[in-house]
Formats: sequence, C-alpha cells, structure tokens
Amino acid sequence: MKEYSTNLIRNVALVGHSGAGKTSLSEAFLFNTGVITRLGRVEDGTTVADFEDEEQRRQISISTAVVPVEYQDVKINVIDTPGFTDFVGEVKSALRVVEAAIVVVDAVAGVEVGTELAWQYCDEFKLPRFVVINKMDRDNANFQKVLEHVQSTFKVKLIPVQLPWGEQQGFQGVIGLLSMMARPGRGDQQVDIPAEYADAAAAARVNLVEAAAEGEDELLEKYLGGEELTADDVIHGFHKAVLAGNIVPVFVASASADIGINPILDGIVRYLPAPVEEPVVHAHGKDGDENVTVSDASPLCAYVWKTTADPFVGKLTYVRVFSGVLASDSRVWNHTKSAEERTGTVHVARGKEQIAAKQLHAGDIGTLAKLTSTATGDTLGDRAHPLLVDAPKYPAALYSVAVSPRTQADSTKMGPALTRLSEEDPTLRWRQEPSTKQTIVEGMGDQHIDVAIRRAESKFGVGLTVEAPKVPYRESITKKAEAMHRHKKQTGGAGQFGEVWMRIEPSPDGSYNFGDELVGMNLSRSYLGPIEKGVKSVMEQGAIAGYPVVGVNVFVTDGKEHPVDSKPIAFEVAGREAFKKAVEQANPVLLEPIMSLKVVVPEGNMGDVLGDLNTRRARVQGMDQEAGKSIITAEAPLAEVQRYATELRSLTGGRGVYSMEFLRYDVVPNHLAQGIIAAYKREKKGENGDE
Repeated sequence: MKEYSTNLIRNVALVGHSGAGKTSLSEAFLFNTGVITRLGRVEDGTTVADFEDEEQRRQISISTAVVPVEYQDVKINVIDTPGFTDFVGEVKSALRVVEAAIVVVDAVAGVEVGTELAWQYCDEFKLPRFVVINKMDRDNANFQKVLEHVQSTFKVKLIPVQLPWGEQQGFQGVIGLLSMMARPGRGDQQVDIPAEYADAAAAARVNLVEAAAEGEDELLEKYLGGEELTADDVIHGFHKAVLAGNIVPVFVASASADIGINPILDGIVRYLPAPVEEPVVHAHGKDGDENVTVSDASPLCAYVWKTTADPFVGKLTYVRVFSGVLASDSRVWNHTKSAEERTGTVHVARGKEQIAAKQLHAGDIGTLAKLTSTATGDTLGDRAHPLLVDAPKYPAALYSVAVSPRTQADSTKMGPALTRLSEEDPTLRWRQEPSTKQTIVEGMGDQHIDVAIRRAESKFGVGLTVEAPKVPYRESITKKAEAMHRHKKQTGGAGQFGEVWMRIEPSPDGSYNFGDELVGMNLSRSYLGPIEKGVKSVMEQGAIAGYPVVGVNVFVTDGKEHPVDSKPIAFEVAGREAFKKAVEQANPVLLEPIMSLKVVVPEGNMGDVLGDLNTRRARVQGMDQEAGKSIITAEAPLAEVQRYATELRSLTGGRGVYSMEFLRYDVVPNHLAQGIIAAYKREKKGENGDE
C-alpha cells in the first residue's frame, strides 16, 4: 500500500445495530476496490473484518477491525465496529479516532436500540455522518418508511443523495441525484434514469441542491439569484453542509448483494472530511492545553486507541497519528507512562493482515508491535514536546462475575491474564474484593464477560470458572456497648493470662478509631498493640456474618495482667473475644451497597420497568421524558440489580439501557439480614464439622 498525505485520507467508522450489515458493507468496499476477489460472508466466517475465532463462532462482530481501502487515489480507513451493546467500549474507542461515521440501518427493521446508541455517541463526538439504508433486497424492505423512521427518531435534516432503483427482489441499483443518472449493480456505470423514476428524482434533486446552496453563503446568493449551480458547486456546498452537521446524506445499498457500493465510496471521498478539515486537536502540553494542527510539520502526537494480544505476533498497539509523522525503527516517548518505546516497523492493519509501511503521516491509522509499557489510552510523541490526548469517557461496568482458577497451574497465570485483557478493553476491569475474598471481573453484560473468559483461555491458556459474585456486605453497630474477656490458659510450664475491658460505640462518619481510657497501673499500655491486633482481626473477618466491620470506635477502659503469664498473644486473644462480645450487645446490623441507577426506556415499557424496580426494593427518585424516551432515576440495593443488564434487555426487547454507580451503604432490612446471618452460621458449622 502506498503512502498517503493527510488531505488524501478519510477515517470513517461503521456504526449501528447488530445485524444491520456493517461488516458486509466493509467487505463490499474491499471487493469493489480490488483488495479481495470474492465477497466473504459473516455466516460463513469468511469476512476480513470478523477474523477472531469468537466472532466467527458467534457470527457477530465483538471487536473493532480496521479495513483500509484505496479509492480514487484516496485512502479510506474504514473501522468496522460491533453493534451489540455489550461492546460499547470498542465503538467509543473507534469514534475517538475518526472524523466521520456511517450509521448503517436495516431496510426492514429501521431504527433499533443499537442505532440510537450509535447516533448518541456520534453526537457526543460531534461527528459528521451518513445514513446507509442497507439490505434493500430483503423481503419487506421499504426505503420511504425507514427514511421517515430515522427522520422522526433523530430530528435531523436527512437529504437522500440517491433513490433506490426498485425494492426487495426488484432492487437493482440506485438513482444518483447529483449526476441524474441511474447506476445499476455495484454502481460503477451510469445509464439513463428509467422513466417511472424521473419525477421522483427531479423532486429529490431540488432538496439536494437547496441543501448544498445552504452550505455556503456565496452559493446561496447564486442559487437565490436564479443561477444554476454546477455539479462542482453542489459537491462543494454539500461537503460544507455535511461538515457543519446541518444535514445528513442518505444512501441505499445491499452490501451482501454488492448493489450501490461505489456511490457510497464516492460520497465518502466527496463529502466526508479529511483529517486536515477537522478542528485542531486539544492536547495537554507542558504549559497547559495546546491546540495541535493535524499536519506532518507539527510535533508528533499519536494516540493509542486499541491494544490486542496475539499469540503469534505478541502485543499489537493501534495508533491514530493526530499530528507529526510516525516513522519505522524510531524512538518515541510515552507521555502517559513517562517511558521510551522503540517503534520497530510501522504497519497498516487490514483485518488480521499487517502491511509494513515506512511511516504514517498525520491523520493516518496504523499498528506497532511489541511495545513494552504502552496501553490503550496512552499518547506517544516527542520527549521534548509533551502532548497528552484525552481518552473517551467509558461507561461504568454493569455486570460482574466472580472468577476462580480451574487448576493450580491456572492460579499463577490468572492475575497477569486478567490484567492483559483489561489493558485491551477499557470497559473490562478486575479486582480483588477483600470482604468476600473473591476475584471480581466487571464488564458491560453477560456476552462481554463470556468473551473475556474465553479469550483468557484461547489467548493466555488460563482456565477460569465463573459464578455469581457474593454481595460485599459490611457489618456495623447502632449503639454503645461494654464487654470484658479474661483469657487464661494453663498447660504446664508458662501459662497465658490477659483480661481486657472494652467499650465500643458507633462512629458517626463511618471511620474506625482505637483508643484507651486506662487509669492506674492495672494494665500496661504496652499491651494496647496486641489488643488492637485482636480487634482488627475480628473487623476483617466479621463478627456476625463474616463481613468486615466498619464505623466503630473502640476504647480499652481497664484490664488485668499477670507478672509471669501475661504475654502479647494472651491480650490479642482477650481483645478479640471482648470485641466480639461487645458487638453482640451493640445492636449489630448488616449494611449493603446501594447503587444509583439511570434507566432509559421507550415510553411503552415505562410501566413494566417501574413495576419490576418495585420488586427490587428500589426507590424511584424521579422520572423524565426526553426525545420519546422515559428516563427513570432510582436507588436500589446491589443484591437486587446484579443481573439487571440481562433482565432489562428481556423486559424491553433490548431497547432499554441503563447506567449504574455505587452510591452508599445502607442497613439491610432485618428479615433479610437474619437469612444472611443464618446462612453464614450454617456454612461455618459445615466447615467446622468437616474438620
């Protein structure tokens, strides 16, 4: 592949609902530009973009793939993104590094939940976009109906740049409104418009020309003055209007049947922005924020937007060069990690294929192999000129599982494997939960987690078993209490003796404090350390149900010691037992994590969702309406919403989305707490019985 300067590059992401045909469209681009000699099929696992085993097994995209094509001396970096909502992190990463998006819509289903989310993310990144109404050859395909559906959902100015030549079985090409010629098949040839489409095409062309005239003041004056706009005028004005976000061009196609593909490539080259036309990049420099012009002459600023671990190639780092030139076999500075990296050979990725390149110009996208410390979200550049690019804001995790190693050999590899997977995917996280002694993996949904667990095995050879995580309860007290314990042990020879008197009380701010109120010489202060050690051991392991104790102030008020038998271990035991007794008398309670939920559902599902939330002990805080959607804000215990991602999906047919964040700890209702405590006691009894 030859080198392309910044003005001859287009970076575009294919986004939309799962199954709308994004991967098939990228495949058709490759086929029509001569990269491949036959069209692959998602169902057969033969497409360039879906090259991972998991994608071929599931027949859906689960990660982004870069498929550059060369068309009319322009390099188009097409990024094919997953449509399934669990893989939203991949979509956001891709939209961070492109100048435009193509929203692919199914000609039968119209706007679906994935379409709405994709549109929302494009708005977030302020991206110019196209709409491609795909699968026009399907039974029940209806261009006009879907066009109106998109128009009513998104309240934007949609301008068709072509009309379908036939529909369903009769779909055979497109009617171009710029050239006013029909383009059969893939669209690389032109013929006269069939007579039955002439009137509709003439009317639609008026809208196209008006939209183009509004793109620039000079063109508008010319148009209103009665002058005819030339084809170049229309292209120029339309390009400006698309860039400003005033209009969204609409194309029609059937990617799998290879109909209407070339006109979309024409549209990308004509109407979508080159990197140089985008606003300057805001980066954090040495002296505050700095605006970086997308140019080879600017200092190097390369943002890492994706990382993959390949068993054969090793670690692959995907970069977008925002400014400067990234050359092969050079040294770059990782400004995020403050570490130097050797670039080795720069490559351009096309699916799983890696094409060697001398250098990447400003605006281009490529890969680097075997970087040591670089991870997703880092910025590479010149050491002398620090520039940091902000990573996109990824949503908080919605679904979690507890994982454990399948074998002893897996236990040593589990941590490093989970760390590598989390580096690849910013929406995947893992942590140790000390209160339940479980390893927790968090992601966006059950499919997301399932893919991660399978990757751990296929890429890193780590077998993991999965179960629902225990809720990380806490224990606390609600009133003051006093207790004492005397530890006395005589076993021939030196014995053990320690007596501790203790008062505990609730800590208003939830903190832990340890102190003493000793007077006289009954107890040496040198034993306070062992006593606190005993108290802390109970606080870690729990006094009533095996969960950490929080929000307690502890005071040692008195004690007794023996001149021979008193030892630190005796006071550690006495402190531990005195604390347990005090907690039992201090009205102990269980605390549970309360989550803040924001649920967005179609208005028709509002009643069902509210009814379901009521069964989950949720407290609804507010309800709102926005763009035909109902927004519910609520607080609910984590124990009731651990699997809400799956349940909301089934309640709303996949159209409901939500976000969830930890809010605070609250007291568990008594009848539920009794069940949790009883289960813990049964478990302990079983363990002791086994011994």
